[in-house]
Amino acid sequence: MSISSKAFGQTPAGEPVQLFTLKNSSGMEVHIMNYGGIITKILTPDKNGKIEDVVLGFETLAEYIKDTPYFGATVGRYGNRIAKGKFSLDGVAYQLATQNNGNALHGGLKGFDKVVWKVISAEKGPHGPALTLSYTSKDMEEGYPGTLHVTLSYVLTEANELSVQFKASTDKATVLNLCNHSYFNLSGNTKRNILNHTMQLNAPKLVAVDQTLIPTGELIPTAGTPFDFLTPKVIGSRIDQTDNEQIKRGGGYDHCFAFEKPAGEFALAAIAHDPESGRTLKAFTTEPGVQFYTGNFLDGHLTGKYGVSYTKRMGFCLETEHYPDSPNHPSFPSTVLRPGENYSTRTVYQFLVN
Repeated sequence: MSISSKAFGQTPAGEPVQLFTLKNSSGMEVHIMNYGGIITKILTPDKNGKIEDVVLGFETLAEYIKDTPYFGATVGRYGNRIAKGKFSLDGVAYQLATQNNGNALHGGLKGFDKVVWKVISAEKGPHGPALTLSYTSKDMEEGYPGTLHVTLSYVLTEANELSVQFKASTDKATVLNLCNHSYFNLSGNTKRNILNHTMQLNAPKLVAVDQTLIPTGELIPTAGTPFDFLTPKVIGSRIDQTDNEQIKRGGGYDHCFAFEKPAGEFALAAIAHDPESGRTLKAFTTEPGVQFYTGNFLDGHLTGKYGVSYTKRMGFCLETEHYPDSPNHPSFPSTVLRPGENYSTRTVYQFLVN
């Protein structure tokens, strides 16, 4: 097991950026930079032992800074959407930047994915090589109240698990919904799209959305719909069923799936599998939902690693999170964090072959 780092360029403001490589004894590697806490590569073996990359991204910092649909990014303060960028908290109205069909998305114009995080430690820990980063978001940054202190810890275990843990505290009541936005493709080095992958989501309900992908407030059963992944289904088998209004609105899958488990319980959320490579991804989380997104907005204008053109449905995301627009839906699990409270959430991505 090892962890190493190297210089990875600097931001337009002159801030130096480092790239860290976490390795375990079975050959798995995870590459993470402290710009945006971004995962740039995850290298895992296929059924024949061939080690390849299973996430979308770029080779250079400049490409991430110029144009990226949140490849591998740490998303905050609020992952996913807030309707019209508006919410009220303790009787005070707040207005956020809007950049997605009139709604706020993924923390704003300069969210946590576009800042340089401080490196707290990079060392071999008791469970494997570990990288801990921190970021302090100032009061009213991007319109969010409260000075927020966040720590982000990545750990790579011998069981080919990547643990992603967030902790945070605030000096004023705020809303918070942190997640990782990696685009996975288990074919290896993005050799083909993800339509023949299978997916299982342990979520009996779907957070229904309107035409701008903002929740209506309704949780609808997934059983008997194209959103029923309670048993493994081929991702592409029902993705274009536009007679389903929710599929039509998302342009495929771009929805939050709601689990039924006690608040904060760490449990299996999803299982993805690529039958050709034999790679399987299991996702476990403490969060109440997961945004399953199938790269519907990728349009080929970006060329990523290995010279691959990132066209529609070249990757899928499993954004473990609270529901979108929760600050405006009192019936949803709360995303409010108050002074004296400790925010803590953990997601584990495990890579297997079968």
